[in-house]
Amino acid sequence: MNKIAATLSFLLIVFCLSANAQPDRWQQRIAYNIDVKMNAETNRLSGIEKIDYWNNSPDTLHRVFFHLYWNAFQPNSMMDVRSRELGKIELGTDRNGNPVYDWDDRVRDRIQKLQPDEIGFDSTEYVKLNGVAQKLIYHETILEVQLKTPLLPHSKNSFEVAFNCQAPVQIRRSGRDNAEGIRYSMSQWYPKMVEYDYQGWNANPYIAREFYGVWGDYNVNITIDKNYMLAGSGTVQNPNEVGFGYQADNVKIKAPTGKTLTWKFAAQNVHDFVWAADTAYTMIKKQMPEGPLFYFVYKKVDSMQPAWETVANTIEKAYPYIAKTFGAYPYKNYTFIQGGDGGMEYPMATLIKSASVGTAMHEFMHSWYQGLMGTNESLFAWMDEGFTTYAEQRTSNWLKGDTAFAFNNSYNSYFRLVKSGKEEPLSTHADHFNTNYAYSVAAYSKGSIFLSQLGYIVGEDNLDKILLEYYKEWKYKHPNANDFIRIAEKVSGLELQWYKEYWVYTTKTIDYALGNINVDGANARITLKRLGLMPMPADVLVTYKDGTREMHYVPLNLTFGAKPAEDTVKTIVHEDWKWVDPEYSFTISRPLTDIKSIEIDPSQRMADVNRINNKIVVP
Repeated sequence: MNKIAATLSFLLIVFCLSANAQPDRWQQRIAYNIDVKMNAETNRLSGIEKIDYWNNSPDTLHRVFFHLYWNAFQPNSMMDVRSRELGKIELGTDRNGNPVYDWDDRVRDRIQKLQPDEIGFDSTEYVKLNGVAQKLIYHETILEVQLKTPLLPHSKNSFEVAFNCQAPVQIRRSGRDNAEGIRYSMSQWYPKMVEYDYQGWNANPYIAREFYGVWGDYNVNITIDKNYMLAGSGTVQNPNEVGFGYQADNVKIKAPTGKTLTWKFAAQNVHDFVWAADTAYTMIKKQMPEGPLFYFVYKKVDSMQPAWETVANTIEKAYPYIAKTFGAYPYKNYTFIQGGDGGMEYPMATLIKSASVGTAMHEFMHSWYQGLMGTNESLFAWMDEGFTTYAEQRTSNWLKGDTAFAFNNSYNSYFRLVKSGKEEPLSTHADHFNTNYAYSVAAYSKGSIFLSQLGYIVGEDNLDKILLEYYKEWKYKHPNANDFIRIAEKVSGLELQWYKEYWVYTTKTIDYALGNINVDGANARITLKRLGLMPMPADVLVTYKDGTREMHYVPLNLTFGAKPAEDTVKTIVHEDWKWVDPEYSFTISRPLTDIKSIEIDPSQRMADVNRINNKIVVP
């Protein structure tokens, strides 16, 4: 009877996990219990991971993979070689005539110069499956585990992993002793199971980019010198033991009896875990009435206190707008941690090197498009970085009370990339762009434009509904580009596959122009020209000399429908423009002599690469 009960219990777990996923989209599941000891004198840590792993796939797995990120921080690693290669590429010159290189000074050739006590490494002593040691094959930052007994479909198995690591000098994302003096920024620090999904194993070597992980639960115990304050993903489980501001009000903390202190963290339904430690950390706390508890953990420097308070107050002010626009933050707490080499997001926490409101806002918005969605950033970096940039820019405009167009920086950045001739499709694997410049603009700017321009195609009200429906339907589910487009189609009632295909899989550009303005009887006839290779619907604003205005909307035939009227002015919907036709003409109901000006896309949400021919003023 016990075996039957255990089997039924397991099947119930698998059913519940499957029920949380999109129909017909299985997902793996994991639970980590990690115990580590950090030696602050040698900068080394040793640990044991006990992992429960649910193979919810229909496949029998004969091997598994783990990420060993810190092995990248060694001379002649793939990251080192790639960084030095891209670091030689000149993109132009700055305003002083100095060359601008493709790779920034944070990396370039620094890894090559690391000494033995400065490198990073992750040495895995053993991996056991259900108590049996397995064969290990190292591929630098990827550990291949060849299984003596395969993982059967819809089965649960237990792994045990023993590892020893050395924290590298801070170079990229993770490390020790960064430029701001933070002792430990412990991101991408433990042997992490590679995600196996509907596309197979995602065993991407660590070259430069970010990460993709299995949804799961983390219980992490970190033993370190008692003088260190920690911050990290999840929630501190023993706050009244560790203190440092985490304890409940009026609780008196007992001094540790030994030299070390063990911090216990827990995080549920996340796909990674980060932590940081310093002896001079201090904290600001902000509890939202209907939201998370925010921690702002930073190195105590009196002159910087006002700046960190500004960051905290700004996030507190922005959160209600963010929750209303993009969905509520579902976890108990979120921590902004000073550390790292710029800004780097993780579930429930971020590393930011300084008290920058813009960086803090950007990294917090990653909580939605990386933390909650968990999109595969190797394949769909623009769905994280781009959507996050859109949300950051939109929220920043709201905070300033600015009614101007929020996304000019993204559009202008994209236009410069097009002009440079270095653009590559958004579908390019993040590690395989020819230049870091092309990757960055594609992921951040062109990805942001994807949403802004979608608002042009389907209407801003529909875009707002799409963003909330996307949050509701796809959080915790690793969505891809088509998953998002299907949400957009269902909400808007328009067909949008063409938009994804052009914007994501090609570098074709948009360029529309006004053609001849002729007389059609007593009325004026306007001709539009499609000069670029990417078709779009067209908004054409006609302003008359008497001050009245008309919006003439020409749907694209590929959408099989029309967006709702957006403007307060009268909107006239014309027949579809067939995408194969290079020109389109329509007649207005007033004579040419009444017209003051005609403008294509007055909102400038369409990423037209040559706007100089979009408007004419009639003499």
